Amino acid sequence: MRLVVPMLSLLLAACATVQPRGAVGAEVGVAFGTSGEIGGFADGVADPQSRRRVTVDDPVRVASISKMVTAIGVMQLVDAGKLDLTSDVSRWLGWELRNPHFPDRPITLSMLLSHTSSVRERDDDYVIPLGGSLQHVMNDPGNWDPRHGPGDHFAYVNLNYPIIGSIIEQVTGERFDKWMRTHVLAPMRLDACFNWPTCSDAAIIRSVELDGADGKPVKDDLHGRRPDCPVFVKAGQPCDLSQWRLGENGSLFAPQGGLRISARGLARIGRMLLNRGTLDGVRILSPQGVDRLLTQVWSFDGSNGETDGGFYCSAGNGTHRLPNGQAGCADKIVPDGAVLVGHAGDAYNMKSGLWIDVKRDRGVAYFVTRVPDPAPKAPGTAYTAAEVHALRRTYALLPK
Repeated sequence: MRLVVPMLSLLLAACATVQPRGAVGAEVGVAFGTSGEIGGFADGVADPQSRRRVTVDDPVRVASISKMVTAIGVMQLVDAGKLDLTSDVSRWLGWELRNPHFPDRPITLSMLLSHTSSVRERDDDYVIPLGGSLQHVMNDPGNWDPRHGPGDHFAYVNLNYPIIGSIIEQVTGERFDKWMRTHVLAPMRLDACFNWPTCSDAAIIRSVELDGADGKPVKDDLHGRRPDCPVFVKAGQPCDLSQWRLGENGSLFAPQGGLRISARGLARIGRMLLNRGTLDGVRILSPQGVDRLLTQVWSFDGSNGETDGGFYCSAGNGTHRLPNGQAGCADKIVPDGAVLVGHAGDAYNMKSGLWIDVKRDRGVAYFVTRVPDPAPKAPGTAYTAAEVHALRRTYALLPK
């Protein structure tokens, strides 16, 4: 791997911060600036069964960072005039989306992106099986907040993003994962995908397996083979993608969490945002689109949201911010007082993050696997010790 900083200093930094390998499966990080990578590391195992070592190019299911990438697709469509952030989204869905407890209040795309829509979810209702209907799920009063109306209250809810996925399909006329590949991922030269169908065979071979604390595979147990079914189906039902219907079920390819991408790939997305929407001379978003993504539209005031123990205290249209400086939300995860904007990921014993420092034109991307759930928190933060270690180790590669 080509690094910009001197190799000796990287080796010394890594030796000073390496975590015992028994604590996690893999720990990977890339630090970057506007013009390229600054440094990186990759420790541990990507495939425990073959003992294949992990690299910065190995794709992993980055969980909720997927939301930030989905939001980039939304901002492209806003730039093109096909969507806007303030209209009633019912116009694009083709059916009325309403909180039954507040039937006169429309729901906007910005509310969905920022988790202020009043959508809730009964159990795991955001995972809708092949052949299922998003409209049917949203007709369930249990998937709505009975006390807070649209725009009034923040609650981090995965189900917002399958609604966004359906909107993208309705507006573009394409399957969500295919449209995202063509218009968002491929222009940034990323071999990345939602739920595997549009990734290359090489990416499949390099995939990172996610294991439980007991070492048993829980996701992407591939070993060079494509999954038998890339979407969720009910037990005993065939995986027949001919059942897919445009806009009917925006959850199928997991806009909320199904992105497979490497740490190096995440760094390229971060560089695009630092460069105000361009990457290596290719325009991905307008500068205004970047601003719409990064600007925080909700901030915790002590009573207007559910912070998950201080993890979320601000929200943008697909992003959140570190540190959280509000009362009750102070977070010491960033070591030097910088303000970072991006997104964290957490699923299947994997923790990840993509964060940029706009003022200093730099950022970090990282992931760590085999983190037990629940896991101990680092002192002074709502984040686990494992992900704080990965963030700070990556952050240490940036110039002082």
